[in-house]
Amino acid sequence: MTRTHRWAATAFTCLALTGIAAGPALASAPADGSAPATDAAFLRASHQGNLTEIAAGKDAQKNATTDCVKHVGKVLVRDHTKLDAATRALADKQGVDLPVAPSKEQQETLADIMSKAGTKAYDAAWLTAQAAAHEKTLARIDHQVAHGKNAEVTAAAKAARPVVAMHLDMVRGGKCHAAAAPRAIHAGNGGQVATSLAADVPVALAVPAVALGGVLVAGGAFWAASRMRRHDNR
Repeated sequence: MTRTHRWAATAFTCLALTGIAAGPALASAPADGSAPATDAAFLRASHQGNLTEIAAGKDAQKNATTDCVKHVGKVLVRDHTKLDAATRALADKQGVDLPVAPSKEQQETLADIMSKAGTKAYDAAWLTAQAAAHEKTLARIDHQVAHGKNAEVTAAAKAARPVVAMHLDMVRGGKCHAAAAPRAIHAGNGGQVATSLAADVPVALAVPAVALGGVLVAGGAFWAASRMRRHDNR
């Protein structure tokens, strides 16, 4: 295992131990058919994406060199924390087990960006990665809207779309456009999930205390991993 992978593994082990996610990484759809494969896959991928954006946003607030990127990072943490609260609640209702951490590719991308902490290269790499990630997320949302079988999951996808689209506008083309961020999330028409996302309430009211603690500790783990890297390179 390379040093980069060891740092990523350390950080994401912390994610699992603090209860930021629930269930095994590879879980099958429930036997009762309440969440078809397409819908279950969407919920799992959404959860992994939210974990990644929360971690990336927290890291940007610490290690970005420009106020614009720091601000965008703060917005990502705010919005994806709320999105993930809705995703977790819906997954629990549908009986879908969620992964304990982002995908291997997402972990490696985060580790690569953190290796540039405190430099201008960090901001450029962070913005480029966020643009690519949010483009993929929009494509996944559109696929769910077009092909999803579960009405509630599809409604959640519709509710999340304007939020993700706004994020993409902030980082489109690998450039920072902080002015694209409104002060509150404006979600689409997605039923109860949309109502939850649209409400601009404190994170502490939207996310269970354990999950919020996991997010905070995970952010510290990524910071520590970055410090380990810089120490090893001396």
